[in-house]
Amino acid sequence: MNKKGATTIILLICVAALYTYQTKEPTLEPEYTYQIINKYPHDPTAFTQGLVYYEGVFYEGTGLRGKSTLRIVDPTTGETIQSINLAPEYFGEGITILDGLIYQLTWRSHTAFTYTLELDQIDTWTIPNEGWGLTENGTHLIMSDGTSTLSIINPETLTIVDKIKVTSQGTEITRINELEYIQGYIYANIWQTDQIAIINPTTGTVESWIDLTGLQNHLDTTTGIDVLNGIAYDQETEKIYVTGKNWSNLFEIKLTPK
Repeated sequence: MNKKGATTIILLICVAALYTYQTKEPTLEPEYTYQIINKYPHDPTAFTQGLVYYEGVFYEGTGLRGKSTLRIVDPTTGETIQSINLAPEYFGEGITILDGLIYQLTWRSHTAFTYTLELDQIDTWTIPNEGWGLTENGTHLIMSDGTSTLSIINPETLTIVDKIKVTSQGTEITRINELEYIQGYIYANIWQTDQIAIINPTTGTVESWIDLTGLQNHLDTTTGIDVLNGIAYDQETEKIYVTGKNWSNLFEIKLTPK
């Protein structure tokens, strides 16, 4: 074979390899399903927007104008121990607890609130966008606004100091809703789906997914239910809890590879 022929063959091999590389399907993130460990009663009138497990009880924020609340809930019975109502013009959204204070967002009012653990309001502050989900990483608040962007908030100044763009396989993930910070990762309900994204807080990359399809089938009643929303984590026992808007039950789940 002459040099020209050999060069042609090598060129064809390189082109074929490049085509194979470019058209190769991307590696998907690992996916988890679930095992139900326990099922507890949950107030079916609670339009759950935020859920936190703290010192043996649930703190829950609920939504809808004229029906929004912040409440302390018995984790076993689902009964409300203490509750306050938001003013009727506010649509309550995500909540979190950091350094012994409760923070609660509202949807489109550009307003958020700070409370004591006894539900006494001590501050009102401004958020620039819609309020959806809220969690904390031990030093800062982390807020979602329905877009693919998570905002990092300094709890002392209550201002945004950084932003994270959330992506999966290079595609921006929107409709990020309720949040929970678990073992160094941000767990996020994706609105109107049965999926929870597990997000790397440094890169914004979705590193894995939790598929909760079928969880609604285990509710005591499905009458009037809305979407999956609400993630809570007990740091001492490492238990994960999930529920939904107007769900009759709250579940302790264990993640298993799918």
